[in-house]
Amino acid sequence: MKQRSYQPVVATLLAAFAGAVHACSFAPWNQPWVQVLALAALFALEGRSRSAKASAGLGFAFGLGWFGVGISWVYISMHVYGQMPMALAAAATAAFCAYLAIYPAAAMGLARKIFPGPLARLTLGLPALWMVSEWLRGTVFTGFPWLAGGYAHTDGPLAGWAPTLGMYGITLIAALLGGAVALLLSDRAPRRRRLAGLTGILLLGVGGGWLGGILAWTHPAGTPISVRLVQANVAQELKFEPNGIARAFEAHWKLMQGPRVDLVALPESIFPVPMRLVPPAYLQAFRDFARAERAAVTFGVFLEEPRANYFNSAVAFAPDALSVVTGTQAGDLPLLRYSKRHLVPFGEFIPPGFRWFVDLMQMPIGDQQRGKSAQPLALAGQRIAINICYEDLFGAEIIEAWRTPDAPTLMLNMSNLAWFGDSLALPQHLQISRMRALETQHPMLRATNTGATAIIDARGTVTAQLPALSAGALNGQVQGYEGRTPFIRYGNLPALLIALVLGMAALRMRHN
Repeated sequence: MKQRSYQPVVATLLAAFAGAVHACSFAPWNQPWVQVLALAALFALEGRSRSAKASAGLGFAFGLGWFGVGISWVYISMHVYGQMPMALAAAATAAFCAYLAIYPAAAMGLARKIFPGPLARLTLGLPALWMVSEWLRGTVFTGFPWLAGGYAHTDGPLAGWAPTLGMYGITLIAALLGGAVALLLSDRAPRRRRLAGLTGILLLGVGGGWLGGILAWTHPAGTPISVRLVQANVAQELKFEPNGIARAFEAHWKLMQGPRVDLVALPESIFPVPMRLVPPAYLQAFRDFARAERAAVTFGVFLEEPRANYFNSAVAFAPDALSVVTGTQAGDLPLLRYSKRHLVPFGEFIPPGFRWFVDLMQMPIGDQQRGKSAQPLALAGQRIAINICYEDLFGAEIIEAWRTPDAPTLMLNMSNLAWFGDSLALPQHLQISRMRALETQHPMLRATNTGATAIIDARGTVTAQLPALSAGALNGQVQGYEGRTPFIRYGNLPALLIALVLGMAALRMRHN
């Protein structure tokens, strides 16, 4: 079969379309095989390009389609809630998508330059560089790994690789499958060889995923606890009105009530002000609730230490922590805390030279400090690793909690995604939390303002969930787990080493 060459404009448009289709492999559509086919289409186009520059252009177009569809919700936070002028918010969103598209462009261009032989490039070199580019996107400038390839496979046969190779390892396997399909469509090798290569990678990816899915690296610890996860659905524009604090307290207080549970979790920043500005009666009400119900209560608020140094924090009143806290007044409950460690650029901290940009938005407490401790909190008889908002994108940071003296038995994400309205961000973030549960084989609770509030078990399955953009309380049970998966022990190192080995192998056969 003779290789067909496409005009550059046509090839670029096809790559952009493939990128837009690729975005549909993620939540809420959850079609992991769409990703493999989209990558195969991109890699096949790359195989017909004429230069490293042309290959990089295809990767950039693919990225624009991918992120233009997948993270368009960034515009909502800047324009609708940040009140940035429409044209500037649109330009900023486009610029952000263009920045993210640099990473797939770099992978494509470097692969063409380093691995001139199409067989080595499509089967080994390009998939390895594709994964490394995704890892870099999640690392450089504090990282933004939203819609990283592996997240599309929280469902499907590749999910079983999560406890061993993590999300980036799954990204690599999906790229290997995409390269094998692309090679099958070309005439760069004998057909029998192409079929054998695709069959081998399919068996490795699917078979290894199946085997990994049935292996249990962790085990239940203790008895299940009862939980109540509150989703008050307070509109973002109402949180900062003069009576916003009172409205927030009343909305959450009402939903906290019900049959006794061991843990009540409220979302991130239910009080969008420093805790010293929260009326003491509200804090005392939470404290009295915890004491009377013998339940741990955790909620999001800002801590100010010292003045004008703000920490986005989760604080908790925990009756069972009395015995380990000194200096607590008689009849009082200790206040436990976790402060967010990975901050959102432009939203929670201002990169050098960009204050002018942040000042164009109405962004309260937009310059915050990083927390320092990954220590799990002892709540409701469990050791809970709290993460706030998009911290759960960073699997390598989440597992730091298992390197403390008291390894967590479960995780809790507290988020406020009201900044993004009724957008793709809500189901996408739930998918990200599911991946963290798959990697660690520990449950994840999610208490959010607008969604998705959910209970995720140690196998990454959503066992209960509230409808998005609705007020309610999710009551359920969760079983704590003990033990460490290979991903908890080694993080992303195995996936990176495998990519290095594949790259070196491709170099040895670079002209094939």
